[in-house]
Amino acid sequence: MSQSGSQAAAFFRDVRESRVVWLVRDGDGSPTHLSADGTRSLPFWSTSPRAQRAAKIWGRGLRVESMPLDTWCDRALPDAARDGLVIGINWSGPRLVGWSFTPEEVLNRLVL
Repeated sequence: MSQSGSQAAAFFRDVRESRVVWLVRDGDGSPTHLSADGTRSLPFWSTSPRAQRAAKIWGRGLRVESMPLDTWCDRALPDAARDGLVIGINWSGPRLVGWSFTPEEVLNRLVL
């Protein structure tokens, strides 16, 4: 399994167990990433240390916050879908890369 694949598998396993997702944000909200194909991703992580590493890499005064899984599924994912965003899952490494899924794919993989 690729590094991104193992990170994605860890994300779904971790959030099923902890019932929490982690994000980075500042006063303006959470950063998004625009890929070469024009798709905009909104990243989330399965643990606080993973999100803290991302905040440190991106800098810019980002802070780490948690969100209950139910709130994420009921509010954040539908909002992301409406805004045409995909969801970055446990991005890692010095350039914060990894897989992204549509909000619907995320919900299907969680099988709450």
